[in-house]
This record gives sequence, C-alpha cells and structure tokens, in this order.
Amino acid sequence: MANILNIETSTEVCSVALTSEGQVLDHRENYEGQNHATLLSQYVKEMLDYARSRELKLDAVAVSIGPGSYTGLRIGLSEAKGLAFGLNIPLIGVNTLQLMTVSTMFNHFIEEDKVLYVPMIDARRMEVYTAAYSPALEAVLEPQAMILDEQSFGNLLEQGYTLVMMGNGSGKARQVLTRDGVQFIDGIKPVAVDMMALAEKAWREQDFIDVAYSTPLYLKEFQATKPKNPVLNL
Repeated sequence: MANILNIETSTEVCSVALTSEGQVLDHRENYEGQNHATLLSQYVKEMLDYARSRELKLDAVAVSIGPGSYTGLRIGLSEAKGLAFGLNIPLIGVNTLQLMTVSTMFNHFIEEDKVLYVPMIDARRMEVYTAAYSPALEAVLEPQAMILDEQSFGNLLEQGYTLVMMGNGSGKARQVLTRDGVQFIDGIKPVAVDMMALAEKAWREQDFIDVAYSTPLYLKEFQATKPKNPVLNL
C-alpha cells in the first residue's frame, strides 16, 4: 500500500492526514473556518516532518476536489499540486460528496435494504451541492447544484428509496422535506482522515489527475457578492 498525504479544505474544516496501509499515521484538523490559507501549509509541513522522521517516502498526494467553497478548494488544490510537482509524485482527486458518503457508511449502520446516501454541502440561500449514491458509490443522481423545495428528490422517494441525508447543507432539507423515507444524520463533515479509503482505491487503480491542468469540481460559476456599503466614486 501507499503512503499518501491527504488534504481537505472544501468546507469550513481545514484538515490534513498522513495515511499508510489502511492506517492514519498523523493528522491535523481545524473546525473554526476562514483559516485555511494560514493553517494548511503548517499542517502539511508537520506531516512531511513526521514522514521524514520515520524515513517514509510519500507515494501520492490526495486532495478533495469539491464541490464546496470556491476559496477553500483553490487553496487545497494549489497546495496539493505544488507538493505533487515538487516531489514528482501522482496527484489523486477525491470527490467531496463521495467522501461524505463513505464517512457516513463507515460510521453509521443503516438497516434499510433500498437506501441512497445524499450528501449536501451548503451553497446560497436554499441551494446545496448534492448527489445520491448507492452503497456501492454508484451515482443514482449525479453531483449537481440544487435549489431545495418540497418536491426535491420526489422521483427517488416514489421509487421506494430511503434517503439518508447529511452534511452542512442538510439543515435546509429538514425545513422542506418532511415526507416519509427521509433520514438525517448530523455531524458529518468532510475531513482528511476519511479520505483514506477513496485515496487508496484511486492509488490501486492508478486513477490520478493532472498536476498542471486539473481544476476543482465547482458545479456552478463563481458569483461575487456586492458590498453592502459600496464606496462611491466622487
């Protein structure tokens, strides 16, 4: 198995983990938000120092590529690209929605036979980034930006699926989805330690992304907000 440095910055959490052969060797996490640019490089340095102190050679860098925060994704991918290029090792891209799904499956047992996992990352107003995955991580609903209302996911519910929703956007779904067949799991956040299974799978399959030209999975174009008190040009 490979020694992989995992980077996750897609939401308010900034996290890094060094993993090897199905084990987390060391990791750092910060849940306060807005600190990614300050913390990430230091966390990465501490993981590299750990690896050097134990004479471990890094085999790959894995990074959560989104969807999620535009700024966070850019910071994480830029750091990962620099590492992969400088160390001449492959770069692995991990889908953030799949990461949340795997974390949920590993930490919560769902008894229903016909279940789909529906991770949600907060976007604007009633909008979320979401998808629907089977327990085998098959995308029954492809990743997309969705504005939630009472009819959202109605076709899946009509097919008899139980929808397990999680993530920092699922609170919006609680407000409008009151139908039978919907469950909510709190506390699921994308973090680097949970990237291990997907990163190691990508390593085994040699599923790498381009160090120079890969981009985050934004799902929609960036929209800048206008300042509340614009300065007049006099």
